[in-house]
Amino acid sequence: VDLKECLESAEFISSTDGNFKILEDGSVYTTSAVSLSAEKKTFTILLKDSQEYVQKKIHVTLVEKEKKTPTRKTRHARDTVLKRTKRRWGPIPSVMIENSLGPFPLQIQQVQSDTAQNYTIYYSASGPGIDQDPKGLFYIERETGNIFATRAVDREQYPSFQIICFATTPDGYSPEVPLVHTIRIEDDNDNAPHFTQDLFEFSVPENSKPGVVVGKLTAEDRDEPYTLHTTLKYRIVSQNPPVTPAFSLHGDTGVIAVLLPQLDRELVPSYTLLVEVRDMAGQPFGLCTTGTAVIRIEDTNDNAPSFKHTQYETRVEENRVNVEILRVSVVDLDEPGSPGSGAVYEIIRGNDDRAFEITTDKNTNEGILCVVKGLDYESAKQRVLVIAVNNEAPYMLAPHSQQLSQSTSSVTVHVMDVDEGPVFKPCLLRLDVKECEDIGKIIGRYIAEDPESENSEGICYRIPPGQCNWINIDEKSGEVRTAKVLDRDIGEMRRGQCNITVLAVDRNGKTGTGTIQVFIQPGNKNYPRIATTDYIMCRDRKPICLTAQDDDESPYSTPFTYRITDRELASMWKITRHNDNSVYLSPKGDVPFGTYRIPISVIDNGGKVGENYVNVNFCDCVTPTECNGESRQLANGNVTLGIWAILAMILGSLLLLLILITICGCCGAGVMHRQVTDDCANHNLIISNTEAPGEEVMDHNIIPLQTTNDQGGYGIKTGDQQTFEMVKGRGHTLESVKGGGHQTLGSVKEGGGQNMMDTCRYSYSEWHNFTHPRLGEKVHLCRQDEEQKHSEDYLLSYNYEGKGSLAGSVGCCSDQHEEEALDFLDQLEPKFRTLAETCIKR
Repeated sequence: VDLKECLESAEFISSTDGNFKILEDGSVYTTSAVSLSAEKKTFTILLKDSQEYVQKKIHVTLVEKEKKTPTRKTRHARDTVLKRTKRRWGPIPSVMIENSLGPFPLQIQQVQSDTAQNYTIYYSASGPGIDQDPKGLFYIERETGNIFATRAVDREQYPSFQIICFATTPDGYSPEVPLVHTIRIEDDNDNAPHFTQDLFEFSVPENSKPGVVVGKLTAEDRDEPYTLHTTLKYRIVSQNPPVTPAFSLHGDTGVIAVLLPQLDRELVPSYTLLVEVRDMAGQPFGLCTTGTAVIRIEDTNDNAPSFKHTQYETRVEENRVNVEILRVSVVDLDEPGSPGSGAVYEIIRGNDDRAFEITTDKNTNEGILCVVKGLDYESAKQRVLVIAVNNEAPYMLAPHSQQLSQSTSSVTVHVMDVDEGPVFKPCLLRLDVKECEDIGKIIGRYIAEDPESENSEGICYRIPPGQCNWINIDEKSGEVRTAKVLDRDIGEMRRGQCNITVLAVDRNGKTGTGTIQVFIQPGNKNYPRIATTDYIMCRDRKPICLTAQDDDESPYSTPFTYRITDRELASMWKITRHNDNSVYLSPKGDVPFGTYRIPISVIDNGGKVGENYVNVNFCDCVTPTECNGESRQLANGNVTLGIWAILAMILGSLLLLLILITICGCCGAGVMHRQVTDDCANHNLIISNTEAPGEEVMDHNIIPLQTTNDQGGYGIKTGDQQTFEMVKGRGHTLESVKGGGHQTLGSVKEGGGQNMMDTCRYSYSEWHNFTHPRLGEKVHLCRQDEEQKHSEDYLLSYNYEGKGSLAGSVGCCSDQHEEEALDFLDQLEPKFRTLAETCIKR
């Protein structure tokens, strides 16, 4: 029967006819011999699903199978004769019923060999039950091959045997292969099922809904599995207490579920079930065993706690602190010690000043009411509190039950009057003291009052020893004064705060305490100062960044204000703001090199002025490391020149004077008349600052490069000595002359004609010996600044550049004879050829 098609989730399968058994796979077996009459036999298969509460039925009808008469075939003569091929040496497995009653020996099978028709065959066997344990259980007759059992067998111990049978001739020949024969022991229902535990214990929360699974019973049966001998059925035999059945037991699975709609732990805390398990699918003739299951009902918080009394009354002395004044108790039907019965107390009214506190004693579940803040009899002689109680766990109410209400109780607290000591008002006094105040300065007043008289008469004040000694208090008036200079930079004052306990004692010796908190406020005690005061400024005039520091805290530190106090230096230097504590110092206009000591005042945010001097070495250098420390000095606000600068000015003046005298001497000389022909233009050099070809200049003042013998000619040799002259204008010369005994500039001789000029000429060597050392010295001095460094814009000496040209000098002072040809110009290099072509008149 296909059960899954009808109800796939079936948990319970049964038959209305006990003669038939239906297994889970849909197989139908008979439990006893069934005889079918002429009528049809019908029965019904019941399928149930306990989870979904579904039940279905399958109707089965049994009919007798019709027997078919086999048709006999006529054997023709020509048909081949069939030979028998079946052999008796391989019989089917033997079956022996468990716990058989005999009689023994009991024949269970016979093995024979077909070769016994031709030979004399002897049979033998070996294996378990014959020559192995259990020995002697079976034996085989030698001549007939009959197998006998000698005693009963327990299937649970030996479910089957495999023996080996042999067929041999008297001479030992084996015409047959040894036969492996199986003897199966058929199960008998000789074992009753038993529970896996002696006692099953389960628990379920109270007020659980019907159908909630509580637990599962398990049992075992040693008989052959998947037979009726091991098909078990469970049922509840009895329940204790014998009230309305609270649980159900699934017959096939052994699952226990809630049956009663309301399980109340407060009424029945636990149930004990006597359960039975029976094999043969629960048939009366099946074997059975009983067991015990205990189901404990777990507590849930379905009962609210309630006070035993609705009103309480107690007393307490005023000013008592941290003292227990009352204990209250509650009643809770839930399980003691569980969160559902644990009490949580709270004060819901009358405790606005939080002078009271209530806690729970975990051992007794009582509420402990304490005073945590002193009560004042003069303020209130009586206090009324309202307290409430709840459970630690939230409420879990039963279905269709009413909402639980909170239990409350009132407590009246009577305050008892006592003789009190002085009371400071306020109990905590804060005093802010500026840093560095004078010793003995009054910074406040701290007094106490008698609560009864509400005045301060007869009260003395003192500070107990062992505290910070920053302040003193006057014994009579309570005035608070500084005992030392308070400085936040010294020792214990760095934290800037100190708590000092003050005692007040009345005439009766009663004392009261108060606390003074002294806070040191930052003051403007430090002057701002510039961190670095020495700087070097090079010719790039890069601004100097000045940064000031002030050890005071805000608001007495940054931002800083910078100012140059010297007017003269303020006109030469300027200050540019960078940020709150830094500025840039830079020169105004063209400031001479030198060392400057600049007075700068720095003013902090509190108005305190710090005077600072910044030393700036304004040096003619590229990097500060090049400055050797020698520079122009600045004294009393005036710039003075160094000795080298003065010497350079004097030498320059002398050189200028020398040039003027020389020019004047040249102007007094006789006029040389020299006619410059057009041919001379071919030998003149023209200075031009343009890149285009120059115009033809016919100027008679141009000095010819070639000497002539005409009057006014200039490069004339006298013997082997060369003369040197400078020509300006036409016919005017400037000469150097000899002095007597020492070298001086001579007077200018005037005259006209060749002879006059020859007598006034001196040799080139004499002129060179006179002018070279003096001019060289002056030029050398003029090339230096006041620091004896060479300037970049003076003439410089050049190194040796190689062999001189054969053409000689082309300057204005050349002295060549007329006979010296200019043939060398034809052999010039290409570059000089271009120059020559420019000077030649085309």
